[in-house]
Amino acid sequence: MIQLCVSRGCNGPGNGVDRRASARMAAIVTLQVALFTGVLLIAVSASTQTREHLTDQETELVRFNQELDKRIDVFIKAMDRRFAIINGTAQPVAKKLMKDEPEWGDLPKGTHPELLGDIAGILDEAITNIDDVSRRDEKNPLISRALRKLTTAANGYLTQLATLRNQTKDADEQAAIERVADNANQIIEVGAKLPPQATEPDKKKKKP
Repeated sequence: MIQLCVSRGCNGPGNGVDRRASARMAAIVTLQVALFTGVLLIAVSASTQTREHLTDQETELVRFNQELDKRIDVFIKAMDRRFAIINGTAQPVAKKLMKDEPEWGDLPKGTHPELLGDIAGILDEAITNIDDVSRRDEKNPLISRALRKLTTAANGYLTQLATLRNQTKDADEQAAIERVADNANQIIEVGAKLPPQATEPDKKKKKP
């Protein structure tokens, strides 16, 4: 009987229970590994996800304003909103120029480095918009108008950045400040090459 059991692998009731327990344990371990892997992938995805530098409503406003100078106005207003949050000052007044113009929506949220990163991204997008129009039609009068507006804003931003630079010791915020400053200086450098703005002729008739 002993020899028969050995030759058949001893497939008795006790061994069947052991195999079922082992299979159950293996299934549990496999499930735990799968769950851990899923959580890890979600964490990695969240950490690598890039932050959009415009809110959804701001993006809609950019799409709505097809003319370059009006689009630059949207970019400037979006940056002003973020600087107001960082500086703790009043928000710029939003004026609707057209009835069907989208709403500005809720204010952007984030830490100072995140909001400054938004501003750097908005400046970069504004530069790209001007560059795109310039490549298609370098004589477009809206290019100089838009660039003058952006240059004026960039000069103001450098003043605010100088104050923030003296107030913070946070490495991430300092890095974000320098990124904004780099983009602003690029805009100012290009804007300085613009010809003097022509003065509008006086429409009032001179008295004889």
